[in-house]
Amino acid sequence: MSIVSQIIYGTAWKKEQTAGLVVNAILQGFRAIDTACQPKHYREDLVGEALTELAEKHHIKREQLFIQTKYTPISGQDTSKPLPYNPKDPIEKQIASSLQTSLSNLRTTYLDSYILHSPFSTIDQTLKAWRALMASQDEGKVRMIGVSNTYDVQTLAALHKERKVQVVQNRWYEGNEWDRAVLNFCKEHGIMYQSFWTISGSPSLLAHPALTSIAQASNLTPAQTVLKIAQMEGIIPLSGTTSELHMKEDLNLYGTEIADSAEEMNAIKAFIRSG
Repeated sequence: MSIVSQIIYGTAWKKEQTAGLVVNAILQGFRAIDTACQPKHYREDLVGEALTELAEKHHIKREQLFIQTKYTPISGQDTSKPLPYNPKDPIEKQIASSLQTSLSNLRTTYLDSYILHSPFSTIDQTLKAWRALMASQDEGKVRMIGVSNTYDVQTLAALHKERKVQVVQNRWYEGNEWDRAVLNFCKEHGIMYQSFWTISGSPSLLAHPALTSIAQASNLTPAQTVLKIAQMEGIIPLSGTTSELHMKEDLNLYGTEIADSAEEMNAIKAFIRSG
């Protein structure tokens, strides 16, 4: 498996530091970047600036990277900031406009993954949005399509019936009981499941005696061990660290085997799969 299929660098809340952090993350070894056309929480334009710097100064070509961004409905936008579309337009046109803004911001002709940041308030609106993503895929502007913040399996199944959902990006943490229903749906249908809040949202897992024992035996930090267990569960975690040390630690998990007893691992699996 490649680094892309193991971990993604997340750019939310990086503000003016975005470009420098993305460049550093890629130079450390990340090959997948997640952003959004949502000025409220992301600087997608600075991700594009970083991609240009990586190509021109470090000879890391666009096609070597996995770039993912999102269309964010108006409910998730800050209307005091410039919007990437006219909110009075039909959903289909909003998405087409947002996509063009993203391509311009990221200085690319295509996206590896384009996802709906959240469902709309009705399934009909969500399906309209999904069909617009399908159209962008048919046009060759995006390679994979998916959804984020979608915790209802029925909604996911409705979209999947129209066209295969290829990516789901959700919170995988103790606060939503590890998103078990959606994760199982993804496993059953071969959908890439990406997680955020993987570490910060699960203090009880970080402190679990079995996990701390596995971490010590494997010469890993508890945070590294949580990420590794997520990967073992078939999950691709996002890492939004601003620390170069933590970037290196996250990437060092690639190919790492953890030392554990069956009893300890069973205890962890029981904890994250209990209902």
